[in-house]
Amino acid sequence: MHSEIAVVMRADVATIYRLAAGVERWPALLPHYRSVRILEEDGARRIVAMAASRSGIPVWWRAEQRCDPAEPRITFRHVRGVTTGMEVAWTFTPTDDGVRVVIQHDLQLGWPLIGDFVAEWIVDGFFIANIAGKTLRRIKQLAETRVV
Repeated sequence: MHSEIAVVMRADVATIYRLAAGVERWPALLPHYRSVRILEEDGARRIVAMAASRSGIPVWWRAEQRCDPAEPRITFRHVRGVTTGMEVAWTFTPTDDGVRVVIQHDLQLGWPLIGDFVAEWIVDGFFIANIAGKTLRRIKQLAETRVV
């Protein structure tokens, strides 16, 4: 499964990046995030335990986050939970209209017979599209109104 969700934000890259990379602040800024805990931190790499809600359905995962502000790029590799192995990348591209922020998700579930279906229709279609969409819309709102 490969999916991509994108939005153009009319704010500076540094502000958007700070909001996106600072996952420890997401529960205070993003209403659909229930908790984020930093479990390990080593420079640009950290292990985070994340929990969100999809229309009242609780979801959780643990991921390795890597931040590269020079590029700028943020990546996550899910290391625990149903989505173990999922690769997530946030990219930030300046355009004439603002900054195009893209979140890409790649997941191959090695489950016989149902893995592709579950990844495509349940994980992506039901959970990722909703949670990532809400995340991008809220970060856009915060960045554009300079509420950081």
